[in-house]
Amino acid sequence: QVQLVESGGGLVQPGGSLRLSCSASGGTFRNYAMAWFRQAPGNEREFVSAVSGNGAGTWFADSVKGRFTISRDNAKNIVYLQMDNLELGDTAIYYCAAGAMSASVVATLAEKYGHWGQGTQVTVSS
Repeated sequence: QVQLVESGGGLVQPGGSLRLSCSASGGTFRNYAMAWFRQAPGNEREFVSAVSGNGAGTWFADSVKGRFTISRDNAKNIVYLQMDNLELGDTAIYYCAAGAMSASVVATLAEKYGHWGQGTQVTVSS
């Protein structure tokens, strides 16, 4: 059973940066595509970014493209989400997710990810 623990959330001003981390245990990390989703109050959970098991494939939601970067360290079983130039609309709970997929594949649909973390709050406010 894969377990995921997010960290790195917090309060930041518009234009600021945060780096989220997600540590995984209980599985062979490289066999899983890793993704970040977020959910703001009153909204549905939405896809943010994903990286393939081998790290070669990445995907970003249009709303964060050019501002967020995703990476993973398969030796440490960690995936990162670097968030720069944060906007008020980025305020949400951010969830890490893992889905068993082929090494170079990513997915944007939540149902493709069978393992989820508990979430970390990101608040962008002046």
